[in-house]
Amino acid sequence: MQASENAILTRGLRKSYGKARALDGFELSVRKGTVCGLLGPNGAGKTTAVRVLATLLKFDEGYAEVAGFDVARQAAQVRYRIGLVGQHTAVDEIISGRQNLVMFARLYHLGAAAARRRADELLEQFGLSEAANKPVKQYSGGMRRRLDLAASLILTPQVLFLDEPSTGLDPRGRLEVWEAIRSLVAAGTTVLLTTQYLDEADQLANTISVIDSGRVIAEGTPDQLKSKIGGDRIDIVLQSPTDLETTAALIQRIAGNEVEVKRDMCQVSAPVQDRVAALTDVARELQNVGIVAQDIALRRPTLDEVFLHLTGRHIEKDSTSKQEVTA
Repeated sequence: MQASENAILTRGLRKSYGKARALDGFELSVRKGTVCGLLGPNGAGKTTAVRVLATLLKFDEGYAEVAGFDVARQAAQVRYRIGLVGQHTAVDEIISGRQNLVMFARLYHLGAAAARRRADELLEQFGLSEAANKPVKQYSGGMRRRLDLAASLILTPQVLFLDEPSTGLDPRGRLEVWEAIRSLVAAGTTVLLTTQYLDEADQLANTISVIDSGRVIAEGTPDQLKSKIGGDRIDIVLQSPTDLETTAALIQRIAGNEVEVKRDMCQVSAPVQDRVAALTDVARELQNVGIVAQDIALRRPTLDEVFLHLTGRHIEKDSTSKQEVTA
C-alpha cells in the first residue's frame, strides 16, 4: 500500500517512561476516510499512541506520519490538520454551547462573523441548535460529548483522534456519539478510535488493530478477527450443572474443537464450522442421552473472545485506570 493512501502511518514506534515501555515497535496504517479501532486493555499503550500521533508527546524511536506530514519534523502542519477528543470533555459548562464554539473558532483565528457562522453550522450538524443558547451544564452527557466533537471540528480536520469517546455515557448518549462519528466519516474525516467498549469497535470501525504491551498483535476487519477463532460458535445452556461434563464431551466430539465450560452460567460453548449441521447434531445427541437444554443458540464470536484467544486474557473495562498515561 502506498503511503499516500494512508491518513496515518507508523513504523517501529517506541516510547518509554523510565524503565516502562509504553510503545514497543508500534506499527499502524489507517486508510483515508475510514475508522480504525485501536482495541486493548488499560496499560496497552492506546493513549500513548494517540498522544504521540497528535504531537502531544515525543517518541523515542521510529517514524510517524499523519495527514501526509512527518509527526517529528512537521508537527505544526500535523496539528493544523487534526482534531483530538480526549476522555473528558473540554468545553466550558458555564457558558452556552454556541458561546463555546464561537470561542474555539476565535482561538483558531477565525474572524467574529466567520466564527459565528461556523458555530451555527456545527450546532446544526450535531443536532444541538435547539439547545444552542443553554448553559452546557444543562446538557445531557451525550449532548456534551457531541459539543466536544463539534469543537474539535472547527477547521474540519482531515484526521480525528477519539480517545475513549463514550466513556461514562449512558446507552442513549453512546448512540448519539456513534451517530455523530458516522456522520464525520461520511463527510471524509479519518478517525482513529481508542476504546475498551467492544461493541463500540464492532459498530464503528472499518478495521481494528489489537494492541497489547505497546505493539499491534493482530489487525483486520471485525469479521476477519473473529474468524481467527473458528467462525460461528454454539452455546448450550443446561438445566442441571451435573450435565456439564457429559455435554462438553459430546460437543467436542461433534465440533472437533476446544470446548469452553462456564459453570457459573451452566453453559457449554464451542466454535463450529457448519452451523446448521452442528445445531441439528447437538440437539439430536442431547435428546438421545436425555440431557435437557434450556437454550441452544448459534452466534458469532465476540471481540472479547478474539482478545482472549490472542493474549490469554479478557479486555479490562476499568475506565478509571490511568496506567496508559504513565506507563
